[in-house]
Amino acid sequence: MPSSASSEPPSSPSTNTAAPATGDDLQPFFILHKALPRRPEKKAPASAKRKIDLSTSSPTSADKLAVGPNHATYEQLRLDAFNIVWSKIDSTINEVLRQINVSVFDEVHKWVLESFSVIKSCNLTSAPEIHSQHPLGNDVICKQIPTAMLLTKNAEFVDYLLTFQELRDYLKSMGFHVSNLSALDFSAKYGIAGCLRSLLRQLVMVTPDVADVSVLSSWYSEPDNYNRPIIIAIDDVERCSDSVLADFIRMLSDWVSKLPVIFVMGVASSNTARKFLPSDALQHLQPCEFTLASPFQRMNALVEAVLVKSCCGFTVGHEVAVFLRNYFLGHDATITSFIKALKLACTKHFSMETLSFLVVHMLDINYEVSLLGKCKLLPVPVLTHAFDLPSCKREKDTKSNSDDLATGLSELRRLLKNWASVILCLYEVGKLKKMQLLDIFCEATDLRLSSLRSSNNKLDRVSLSSKNLIDGRLAFHGRSITQIINTLRELPVASLSKVLDLWSVHTEEMDEIHDKIQELHLMVQSTKSGTSFQEKQIDCHRMKNPSGVGKTSFLVNDKAAALLGDMVRKFLIPVESRRFHEVVCFRDVGTLRTALIGNPRREIQVNLLKSKSYIRCSCCSSSDNALSPTMHDSSVMYNLAQEYGDLINLRDWYHAFRETVLRGRNKLKCRSPVSKKARLASESDEASIQARFCSAVIELQITGLLRMPSKRRPDFVQRIAFGL
Repeated sequence: MPSSASSEPPSSPSTNTAAPATGDDLQPFFILHKALPRRPEKKAPASAKRKIDLSTSSPTSADKLAVGPNHATYEQLRLDAFNIVWSKIDSTINEVLRQINVSVFDEVHKWVLESFSVIKSCNLTSAPEIHSQHPLGNDVICKQIPTAMLLTKNAEFVDYLLTFQELRDYLKSMGFHVSNLSALDFSAKYGIAGCLRSLLRQLVMVTPDVADVSVLSSWYSEPDNYNRPIIIAIDDVERCSDSVLADFIRMLSDWVSKLPVIFVMGVASSNTARKFLPSDALQHLQPCEFTLASPFQRMNALVEAVLVKSCCGFTVGHEVAVFLRNYFLGHDATITSFIKALKLACTKHFSMETLSFLVVHMLDINYEVSLLGKCKLLPVPVLTHAFDLPSCKREKDTKSNSDDLATGLSELRRLLKNWASVILCLYEVGKLKKMQLLDIFCEATDLRLSSLRSSNNKLDRVSLSSKNLIDGRLAFHGRSITQIINTLRELPVASLSKVLDLWSVHTEEMDEIHDKIQELHLMVQSTKSGTSFQEKQIDCHRMKNPSGVGKTSFLVNDKAAALLGDMVRKFLIPVESRRFHEVVCFRDVGTLRTALIGNPRREIQVNLLKSKSYIRCSCCSSSDNALSPTMHDSSVMYNLAQEYGDLINLRDWYHAFRETVLRGRNKLKCRSPVSKKARLASESDEASIQARFCSAVIELQITGLLRMPSKRRPDFVQRIAFGL
C-alpha cells in the first residue's frame, strides 16, 4: 500500500546514517545471524588505553615465523595460483579443440569457394536483376543448393555447438556472409517465418514486420554485400521441425539464381538427412560430407595436452582419473562434462592443498632458481608442514630444509616429464589398436600395477594370462600396456619405422633412451634394404616363436619391445609414489564425487545442525551443544526437531522454539511492575515469534526436510530426512 511507506517507524540511533527506505528501493534480504543487544561498556581508564596501544605494535620477525600454512596470506596465494593454472588449462583446451577443427574448417572453406564459383557460372545474375521482387524460374538442377553435411558421429549437442560457433567466426573472417540457425528457429510454433526472421536479423540487421526473402534479396543487391556467398549453418538438423526445414529449403531453392545460398548442416550420420527430410526437399540439396572429430578423438587430444604433458602444473591420481573416465562415459562421452569435472577437481585441489601455491614457480622456465628462491622465504611452520606430508614420511634421509624442498619439487617436475614421454610412446603404438589415451593414463597411474612391474623383471614377456597378475581385476587394469608391448612385436617394418620416428620426438630430453631409439632406427633401415631371403628368415622365425619367450631374439621388433618394457619399468612410476606429489596431484575422489554428484539434502542438514562451526561468532562459541537465541531460526527449529520421531507436534515444537528465542531476553528483563505499554509490546513480540516460526517451517519444507500437515493430522508435520 502507498501509505505503508509513510507510516514506517522512526529508525534507531544506530541506523541514522542510512538512507531512508522507500517503497521503490525495497530489496530481498536473508537474515543469517542476529546478535544479542550489547551491554553498555564502562569507560576504561587512561592507563588501560595506553597499555592497549602498546600491545598493538607492528609484528616482529618472530611473528612472521609463526605464520602457519593456513594463514590468509597463503589462502590468497592459492587462489592466485588456481587462477593462473586454470587459465592455462582453459586456454590449452580451447587451442586443442580449435586445432582439431582447423583441418575440417579448411576443407569446408575450399568447398565453399568451389561451390560459389559454380553458382556464379551457372545461376547468379547481375545486381539489378537480383533487386527484382520475384525469383527467377530455373529447372530442377539449377535449383539445387550446395550443402555441407558435417557428420558429428553422435556427439552431444553441447559439444559441437561450440564447433559451429567457431566455424561461423572462421567463415566470417574469410569474408563470407554467415548466419547460424538453431533448432529453436525451426519450430512448428513459429513456422517458416521464425527461421526467416532470425536469418534477416543476423544478416540484414533488421527484423521486418513481414518476413520475406525479397528483403534479403534487396540487401544482397547492394554493392557492399554483392558477390559473396551466404552461408546458413544449422547446428542440429534432427532437432528441427522436419516440415518447417523442408519448406525453408524449398523456398530458398527458388532464389538460388539470385542468392548464392550454401547450407552447412550438422547431422549424426550420412543417412540422417535422408530419413529426416522428405524426398522433394532432398532433391533441392547437393550434399558433400565432412567428418568432425569424434568425442574420443577430442578426449585423447585433451588428455595428452592437459593431463599427460602436465604443462599446466596440475594432474590427478589414479582413483580420480578412473572417476573422470567413468564420468565422461556415463554422460554419453560429453567433453563438456569432462571439462566441468576437471575444473572442479582443480578447484578442490587448490582449496585443500596448503602448498599448492608452489605450482606457479614450477611452471617457470628457470623453475629451479624460482623454486629455490621461493622456498627460502617460507616460514618454519610451512616447511614443517611440507615435510610432514605422507609422501615425505616414507623417505628416511630428508634434511627438512628449504633447499631440500626446492630440490624435491624440481626433481618431481623432471620425473613427470619422463613419465609423460613414456606414456606418449605407449600411445603411439596403442593408436594402431584404437586404444584410448585415457585408459592408458588410468593404468599408468595405478600404484598396484607399479609395484607389480617393479617385482617383475620381464614385463615385456608378460601375457594376459600370466600368473604374476594377482587377480582378475589387476589383469584387466594391466592389459593395455601388455597388449601394446605384444602389438609392437607384430608390427610390420614400415609401421615400426613410423613409430620409432614418433618416439624420437617424445624422448628428445631423455638422452639414453633417445640414443637407443636411434640405434633401432638404423636397424630398421637396414632391415628395409635387406634381401627378400632375410625377410623370409625373419617371418619364419616369427611364426615359430611369435611371443618371443624362451630365448633372446635379435629381431628389431623384439628389441623395440624390450626397450619399451625397460622404459616402462624405469620411468612409468605413478606420480602418487613420488615425493611432494601432493603439491601437483589431486587424489581425493570422495570430495570430487560429492561435489559433482552431490547430496544436497545431507549438506543442508549438516549446515543447519552445525551452524556454530560455520558462523564462529562470539555469542555462539560455547563448547556445549545448547541452542543460542542468536542462531538462525531454521537452525534452531531443525535442532529442536531432532528430539522428535517422524511426526512433530506443532504446539510442542512452537513452545520449544519460543523458549529458546526468549531465553536471551529473559536475562535482560527488568523486575519493575508490568505496565500497559509493556503488555502491548509483549503481544507484539508473541506475534513476531509466531511469524518467525511459520517462516522457518516453510523454509524447512522448501529444502525437503519436512512435509506439511495433512487433513488427517493437522497438528503434526512429518520429518522426511533422518540422520546424516
